[in-house]
Amino acid sequence: MLSTRQTLTGGALALLAVLFVALVLLSNQLLRGARLDLTEQSLYTLADGSRNILKKLDEPLQLTLYFSDKATAESNRTDVRGLRVYFERVRELLEEMNGVAGGKIQLEVVDPVAYSEAEDRAGAAGVQGLPLGPAGEKIFFGLVGSNSTDGQAAIAFFDPGKEAFLEYDIAKLVHDLTTAKKPSVALLSGLNLAPGFDPNNMQMSDGWAAYQQLAQLFEVKALDANNLKSIPADVKVLVVVHPKQLSDDAQYAIDQFVLRGGHLLAFVDPNAEMDFGGADPSNAMAGMLASKASDLPALFKAWGVEYDAKHVVLDREHALAVSSNPDAPPSRHPGILRFGKADLPQNDVVSANLDTLIVGSAGAFKLAKDSPYQLVPLLQTGSQAMTVPAERVRMSQDPAELLNGFAASGERYLLAARLQGKFKTAFPNRSGPDHLAEAKDNGEILLVADTDLLSNRYWVRVQNFFGQKLLNAFADNGDWLVNAVDNLAGSSDLISIRGRGTSYRPFTLVEELKLAADDRFRVKEQELQRELGDTERKLVELQSGKSADQKQLLSAEQQRELENFLKRKLQIRKELREVRRQLDADIDTLGAWLKFVNIALLPIAITLGSLLYLAWGSRRKAA
Repeated sequence: MLSTRQTLTGGALALLAVLFVALVLLSNQLLRGARLDLTEQSLYTLADGSRNILKKLDEPLQLTLYFSDKATAESNRTDVRGLRVYFERVRELLEEMNGVAGGKIQLEVVDPVAYSEAEDRAGAAGVQGLPLGPAGEKIFFGLVGSNSTDGQAAIAFFDPGKEAFLEYDIAKLVHDLTTAKKPSVALLSGLNLAPGFDPNNMQMSDGWAAYQQLAQLFEVKALDANNLKSIPADVKVLVVVHPKQLSDDAQYAIDQFVLRGGHLLAFVDPNAEMDFGGADPSNAMAGMLASKASDLPALFKAWGVEYDAKHVVLDREHALAVSSNPDAPPSRHPGILRFGKADLPQNDVVSANLDTLIVGSAGAFKLAKDSPYQLVPLLQTGSQAMTVPAERVRMSQDPAELLNGFAASGERYLLAARLQGKFKTAFPNRSGPDHLAEAKDNGEILLVADTDLLSNRYWVRVQNFFGQKLLNAFADNGDWLVNAVDNLAGSSDLISIRGRGTSYRPFTLVEELKLAADDRFRVKEQELQRELGDTERKLVELQSGKSADQKQLLSAEQQRELENFLKRKLQIRKELREVRRQLDADIDTLGAWLKFVNIALLPIAITLGSLLYLAWGSRRKAA
């Protein structure tokens, strides 16, 4: 009887095993291409913007993924071997993108071993090799893309620290390969950013470093505000800087540019320090009393953006220490603000991976209550902030004076933001054959309430080295500008792609268990230290009043006190070991549960799901 039961049990197990294998093979055929992303931040689900870019591909693209497979496998360094995990993440993403693109991406994975032709091709294409050791061997992990017209783009190195922008970087590479020429950027500025004759000092100027950076990467054309009626059709991005008393015609040109799908980056300022208008050599006060404010009143009103061109934001939390007097120590200036990495949104490609941003005499934006649009913060103050009249900042010679009567409002002021929505015209009474009353699609505008962050004094030192101008940046203002324009120069689909989470998922429950155990351990240690101190004090008290010879010997009371302490010390050490043992047991229990979930529970759930799917299909056919 027992043998029969064992035979039946064995047969049932064998049947279940065969059924499980059959279901796995069947599900591979029936559910081919089906995906279920259960990650917290949908890491393996492509953004709509990426999908749109990939679906619009009208020609095949060749993507070559260079990865030093052999070198990373043989390395003993943990960080190098960790690249192998990230390589799988990159490869899987590229394969997913190829699926969305309908097979138009031809992916090739190449291992550029040392001193090979593949290594030479990788370096020549722009892939950066990182030194691995003293022997000169390098680690390559980058991507090179090419199109049918010999256009080429590259990602020099896939840094795991920038995983949040992995999808954006690859989508941008694909977008760049499908773009025929360098994006055209138009500059409408009330300040002398570009090289040329500077009327303020009556001599030729090299232009601001910020302008030089833009000119290196984009085709920049200057627009004349006095005669502006429309923005050229080929302009991809319009950068407006310090629009001081801009005419309605000029604002209408900007309005129609935005409605037709153009991308706008606007810098306004309640107190532009580089605005020298109104200066009079015979009257030193004339320049200080002259208004240095800029605004886009008609456009801001239509967009539901509140901006006060007469007030400057002071922020005590981010105040930068400056020297107004060479004989006095630096003092914190609440109108000149320094923002660190923690203050910059790391999920936005404009500010991610930047360390420092410095602004001066900035204004603030606020969304009107009835505005149908959305303001997404790019830069904002802390809660220790307030606003003061711009004249007070302009006339102040001592930063400490600005702190007199400082009363924080508790509000966090928006200094820079993305304005998003489906925009309507600010000039509904105008008409014409090309007049647009409303945008066809949702748009995005970048607004900045400061122009001084673009000036050299706030982010770069220009040095003359044997006739060559060298730029030594001490802040990331220039990179912020380039990132902003580069982001806007992409398509609307590319702009919509935001930073994602990372595939690194720490065991937070395990960390919480460790922290709790550490707390208990620390309490026991402190208890032991207190008792040790008490015992030492008691021993000293018992020794007091004795002669030198007597102090060499322990009394019976001292002996008992010492023995009691040693026993208590052993007891506490035992309790400490128990805390550690219990921690290990808790972690082992958690690990066993996770193994059960991954090894047994998930396959069982998948099998049951497949059976239900097959049963449902059979019923549909029977019906």
